[in-house]
Amino acid sequence: MKAQVTSAVALVGAGLLGALLLLQQPAAQGAAPPTALFWLATLAQALLAAQSVRSLAAFSRPRWMGTLTAALFGLWLLYFWQLLVVAFQVPRVLLPPPVMILQSMLEHWPTLWRDFNQTVLKAVVLGWVLGSALGFGVALAIDRQPFLQRGLLPLASLTSTIPLVAVAPIAVMWFGFEWPSKAAVVVLMTFFPMLVSTLAGLQASGKLERELMHSYAATYGGTLLALRLPVALPFMFGALKINASLALIGAIVAEFFGSPTSGLGFRISTEASRMNMPLVWGAIVVAAVTGSLAYTLLLRLERRFAFWHPSVREAVGT
Repeated sequence: MKAQVTSAVALVGAGLLGALLLLQQPAAQGAAPPTALFWLATLAQALLAAQSVRSLAAFSRPRWMGTLTAALFGLWLLYFWQLLVVAFQVPRVLLPPPVMILQSMLEHWPTLWRDFNQTVLKAVVLGWVLGSALGFGVALAIDRQPFLQRGLLPLASLTSTIPLVAVAPIAVMWFGFEWPSKAAVVVLMTFFPMLVSTLAGLQASGKLERELMHSYAATYGGTLLALRLPVALPFMFGALKINASLALIGAIVAEFFGSPTSGLGFRISTEASRMNMPLVWGAIVVAAVTGSLAYTLLLRLERRFAFWHPSVREAVGT
């Protein structure tokens, strides 16, 4: 085991050292056209990078090794993005290098923070909470009164088929150009996934368990709290994770159809028209990181509250 760790550390160290040396070449800095020797060194560096990631991925314990492997893989992707874009002299309008994107983000950080506050902290969070809560409430109502399924479920299904590009302008006309119109779009997008997942989860409890609760003279509410909702938790967390991505996408797209002077979607649309692609990519990075952090947080909450479920136990390796 110790020899394997030493070998993995040596591979990672050699890969990072080789990456730094390769970046010092004129072709990697755009100062000269790439030569055959440069491409040979790049190929060798790619093989070394792949082997270093593979060496870390071989360790299943401790758990943080998985995070370290993913971080190293992402670092290599950014490295070769930077290297190849500069070496091929790709126009910045088509694909700026990561260093230029980072510089643009640092330079315009106050602007990106205002955009984040407008899009995420207001429209996305509020719309995600309201949409998910509304879907959960309607699912409970349908489960309690099955006759509602014939009327409410088709209407709920209809809301999921309405195109976003059609809803966004209408929401802007109804609620104005500020964040409430984007939150309304997010509510519409997140309602149906939570409704369907909650209904499926409520029906997932076994017949024997329900009969046992009935033999204990448990009420509907008691059975719901003690048996059916705990069984439905994995389904609900699945819907929450899906809704986190849908909410972010919906709010950003909705800002394309009308927005004040801030917002991630507004920034992407405005700066793209000005050909300021580094800032466009900076706004995309902020949205992507936000979505990843939201997914990670919900995954941790799922492991905490639904630790008993087989899928969660397998995921954490217990």
